[in-house]
Amino acid sequence: MAFLTIDDGWVKRPEALELLRESGVKVTLFLTINAIKDNPDYFKQLRDAGADIQAHTLTHPELKGKSYDFQRREICGSADQLATLYGQRPTLFRPPFGDKDATTLKVAHDCGLQAGFFWKETVDKGIVRYQEGKTVKQGDIILMHFRDRFVDDFIAALQAISAAGLTPALLTDYMPAKH
Repeated sequence: MAFLTIDDGWVKRPEALELLRESGVKVTLFLTINAIKDNPDYFKQLRDAGADIQAHTLTHPELKGKSYDFQRREICGSADQLATLYGQRPTLFRPPFGDKDATTLKVAHDCGLQAGFFWKETVDKGIVRYQEGKTVKQGDIILMHFRDRFVDDFIAALQAISAAGLTPALLTDYMPAKH
């Protein structure tokens, strides 16, 4: 399996809902509050089609090197608002730009988030870029964003997963139960 994750939420292409419904692919959304606040219902529809909503901060700042209080506002605030909007509090977190420090990890833990995730492949403008090698590997996390070329990116990601002989899976389905 490989995990398709989609960040932010700035560009809300109407085709995204149809793609999720028709493909049956479950994706993890790491949403930024500032990016979704103009149309939170768009993401409710994606959630109802099988997307899993997780935390990605309030305003998408650089967290590394910032104070505990600053990071707590961004991380806990995001998880709290997503819980209010969607009825379930996130358990996962991805720091913007993939940048973190020890404070980020402590804050995420203190905010009740179980894990933070990065990525091995990115997709933009229909092109998959690999950090290592030229194929998706078992357990890899693929990062894409809500952008104008969402359809191209989604299809490219699924083709890369399929070409590797893998199937898309949902991150939370592979997380240990929280005690």
